[in-house]
Amino acid sequence: MKVYQTDEIKNISILGSSGSGKTTLAEAMLFEGGVIKRRGTVDAGNTVSDYFPVEKEYGYSVFSTVFSVEWNGLKLNFIDCPGSDDFIGGAVSALNVTDTALMVLNAQYGVEVGTINQFRYTEQFHKPVIFVINQLDNDKADYDNTVAQLKDNYGDKAVQIQYPINTGASFNAVVDVLKMKMYRWKPEGGVPEVLEIPADQIEKANELHRILVEAAAEHDDALMEKFFDEGTLSEDDMRAGIRVGLIHRGMFPIFCVSAGKDMCVRRTLEFLGNVVPCTDKMPRLVTTEGVEVTPETNGPTSLFFFKTTIEPHIGQVSYFKVISGKVKAGDDLTNADRGSKERIAQLFSVAGQNRTEVPEMVAGDIGATVKLKDVRLGNTLNGKGADYRFDFVKYPEPKFRRAIRPVNESDAEKLSEILTRMHEEDPTWLVEQSKELKQTIVSGQGEFHLRTLKWRIENNDKIQIEFIEPRIPYRETITKAARADYRHKKQSGGAGQFGEVHMIVEPYYEGMPAPTMYKFGGQEFKITARDTQVYDLDWGGKLVFVNSIVGGSIDARFLPAILKGIMARMEQGPLTGSYARDVRIIVYDGKMHPVDSNEISFMLAGRNAFSTAFKEAGPKILEPIYDVEVLVPGDYLGDVMSDLQGRRAIIMGMNSEKGYEKLMAKVPLKEMASYSTSLSSNTGGRASFTMKFSGYELVPTDVQDKLLKEYAESQAED
Repeated sequence: MKVYQTDEIKNISILGSSGSGKTTLAEAMLFEGGVIKRRGTVDAGNTVSDYFPVEKEYGYSVFSTVFSVEWNGLKLNFIDCPGSDDFIGGAVSALNVTDTALMVLNAQYGVEVGTINQFRYTEQFHKPVIFVINQLDNDKADYDNTVAQLKDNYGDKAVQIQYPINTGASFNAVVDVLKMKMYRWKPEGGVPEVLEIPADQIEKANELHRILVEAAAEHDDALMEKFFDEGTLSEDDMRAGIRVGLIHRGMFPIFCVSAGKDMCVRRTLEFLGNVVPCTDKMPRLVTTEGVEVTPETNGPTSLFFFKTTIEPHIGQVSYFKVISGKVKAGDDLTNADRGSKERIAQLFSVAGQNRTEVPEMVAGDIGATVKLKDVRLGNTLNGKGADYRFDFVKYPEPKFRRAIRPVNESDAEKLSEILTRMHEEDPTWLVEQSKELKQTIVSGQGEFHLRTLKWRIENNDKIQIEFIEPRIPYRETITKAARADYRHKKQSGGAGQFGEVHMIVEPYYEGMPAPTMYKFGGQEFKITARDTQVYDLDWGGKLVFVNSIVGGSIDARFLPAILKGIMARMEQGPLTGSYARDVRIIVYDGKMHPVDSNEISFMLAGRNAFSTAFKEAGPKILEPIYDVEVLVPGDYLGDVMSDLQGRRAIIMGMNSEKGYEKLMAKVPLKEMASYSTSLSSNTGGRASFTMKFSGYELVPTDVQDKLLKEYAESQAED
């Protein structure tokens, strides 16, 4: 493969819902580009894209796949992304390093919830979009309905380049209103006959051609003026206008294909080569320091690593985009994130697991290398003269979590290493060793996402694991003021222990006034705050510690020990052992012994006084609440709302969004454990949701009573 220059390189993501046919389309593109001699199929498990064992097991994409096609003197780099919402991380990574999105739709189903979700990311990253309506040979294909849905969702920006003469089993021809020709295929697909448009299609073709010409002229003043003067545009003018429209997201061209029959794939590649902008025409990337980097071949070398995989007999394969300059085999580079030195031993242009060694790659190109020592996903490698660092890939919040443990405890350390490695391959798998919950928590984008992780660990790494429902990180707090004192006294020969602490506890909120007077049991306690310390707790909330001791009843050197005892009890709250938060503690009196008082005595006295006062202060349990957004077809709205209300959700609102209903609710984390599965079951897989931590709120009384009982029983068992 030759070395392609920046203005000869185009980077394209292939997106679309599960079942839209992205992998089959990728296979047809590879075949048309001469990269493979025979097209594989998903059913046979022999496609270039889905080459991992887990993908062959489940029959659809789990990882994004990079491949390249040489076409008419250009290099088209593609990243075929998984369609399932569970594996959205691959699409997010791909969109950050590509310049155009090819959005594939299944002609049977039209605009699906996955289409909408992935289109949102193209909006977020401001990427051009081309719609490809696939599977037009299916008996249930409905091209007109799919186009109508696209126009409902995206307005007049969705512009037809082609339309089919027939759909279903007889599909074999399209009218191309850019070329104003009809393309017709033999049953084996491939190279079409190029014919004049039939008389019965001329009127429709002319009307769609007029719409296309106007859309092409709309985004370029010179073309608009030419269109007004001449009433039409040449084919080259239209290409130029479409390119401008794509770059500014003012136009979303619509193509037709049957990827399974290899019909119109070649024409799609031709359009991508002729019209899609090269990487040097797209907005520049910006470093973490705010520096805009131009993709110049003569600039300093900088590579951004957006994907890693572990492959048998090879080890780690690292995929990168050349942001600036050029890279050659043998180059020594510096890791801007980790400070380490790396040598690029080999460079590859890739097509799935097939790699072609190349001597050099320049700015804008996408490639892979192997056996780097210390490079992780998201790292930047720089050559001399470059001090760049990039951190532009932001992944969505996880939606499904499980505690994980090995069946054999002796595998615990090995499992931890595997989970770390798998997070590097897919950053949307999050792993947390929770000291609070005493569990290893694995979070992902859905049940299938974690089921895939389990399959890989058990089949690839040969470790049997089990998932269990994770504990909930409850919090404890108080609702009123209370007072307690505690004397710790121990005398058993030799030096004794003595410490007595009197304290008041009360709920803390931001901006509350300094303490002055309290009344308990008819007795008044006047407080003079000598010192106030505010501590931001690692687990959220605050602890405010007020020293109000007068007359030296407790020496100041013992106050840190009292605080230490209180903090120890807050780390294991008196109600359920959960972290306590948002408490103000006033130590106002106590006693000490000239000989027997020491730090341990006051630490124990402080801890026990706090525990006693906490239990008298209207203690309550707080639970984590999440903001949940559900995107659901209107037909299923009632079922989804009913299910959420059964999960103690508070519906915050709803609105319509591009043919779907968006439902917003606040839901306790406890009730979200199985929501991914339930939503899929209730809607036939046609809905999706996101969730994000909102805050902590009081649990209902009946739930608190149940939690207290469960904790008491667990303590009795221990």
